[in-house]
Amino acid sequence: MRRTTTIAAAVTLTFGLAACTGTSGAPESTGGDDTNAGNTGDVTIRYLVEQLEDADAEERLRARLDEFEAQNPGIAVDLSSMPFDTMRTVLQTQLRSGDAPDVISWGSGPSFGGALADAGLLYDLSDAYEEYGWEVYDFAQERVTTDDGVIYGIPGEMETIGLFYNKGIFDELGLSEPQNLNDLRETAGAIAEAGYMPFALSDQEGWQGGHQLSIALSSAVGSDGANALIEGERPWNSPEVVDAITVWDEFQEAEYLTPFPTSVTYDSGNALFFSGEAAMMPMGSWLVDGITANADFEAGYIPFPAPDGPGIYSAGLGSGPMIAAETEYPEESLALLDFLASSEHGRWMVENLNVIPPFPADLEGVDVSPLFSQVLADVEEFGAGTGDFGVNIDVLMSDAFNEAMFDGMQAIYTDQATPAEVADQLEEAAQQ
Repeated sequence: MRRTTTIAAAVTLTFGLAACTGTSGAPESTGGDDTNAGNTGDVTIRYLVEQLEDADAEERLRARLDEFEAQNPGIAVDLSSMPFDTMRTVLQTQLRSGDAPDVISWGSGPSFGGALADAGLLYDLSDAYEEYGWEVYDFAQERVTTDDGVIYGIPGEMETIGLFYNKGIFDELGLSEPQNLNDLRETAGAIAEAGYMPFALSDQEGWQGGHQLSIALSSAVGSDGANALIEGERPWNSPEVVDAITVWDEFQEAEYLTPFPTSVTYDSGNALFFSGEAAMMPMGSWLVDGITANADFEAGYIPFPAPDGPGIYSAGLGSGPMIAAETEYPEESLALLDFLASSEHGRWMVENLNVIPPFPADLEGVDVSPLFSQVLADVEEFGAGTGDFGVNIDVLMSDAFNEAMFDGMQAIYTDQATPAEVADQLEEAAQQ
């Protein structure tokens, strides 16, 4: 039976942020309540999203879109989904084809939505933010704004990346949450000796290796050190980067990871954790819904430990809605975005998808699992600008850098490169 924790205060998830996007004179967002919003006739807009964590989540989203259609007669939404890696491969081609979806849900940041906006493939939402009064938090809006000042989307959920662990296995073996990197090594050794797989780790798709480097590096150098690397103030072949890559190299050599990680898909890696075969898994808070739906044990969630302490979470923004530049139905598409940016929808996101919106939402009385309650508290610090949070590297760096990072971490897991060689490749890519 799913255990829940009640959020008692409506102020939860407002984060106390005084500065939000939108002006006091802008029209109040209707969240789709205005049945005439964008209703210019009987049209169908196509909405393409990344494949959600489980089939039930997509069914819940479809039901939510049915509510939008009921509130906006004359507008139908054709929902489709695509695996992340497939979408990343074909999205630019689709947007250039003349037969693109009207609305897409895609990543915030320069190498995701930013690259599409720079290529002229996304609709400029700068005026819409003011017209509809979308109250997206300022730090989140910055992630969907190009260097030229074009706002190209509503950012996705706020999320962290850390280390999930199976509390049942930890209790069985008398293990506590590791408080530093050496504790984590000893914990992994004890788990392996007991016959469990220490880490469910996948990297067939490649992007997971970027997350794995992000959490080890962010915990080691802190937010200031991570941002110095992102901003080019510190080289990527610095000793601390080599050391962060070495952590995963050593875990691979000690056989603490899933055998042959580059042959393990995202779904297969998750299944190893859900089934109880693996005791720990490095992954992001977006997986809470999948864990709740698929695992029979209680899970814990901690930052990846640092060499000298508990470490920090990496933090960032997930995928959010954007409009194709060539849509035939901009007004209807804007009506959908207005619905998706409403406080009401923010509450729905928390209740139904276990994800946290980048705008204020009234969560009084919402029931969530203990695991998601913890994530909410962690992300509240992120949204409020308090606490120390690292970075999710791939959403902040270029495609060339990400390719070097993904290939480099795969080379580590296949013994084709040393940590120092991978760090040199990262620095070379960062200079391009």
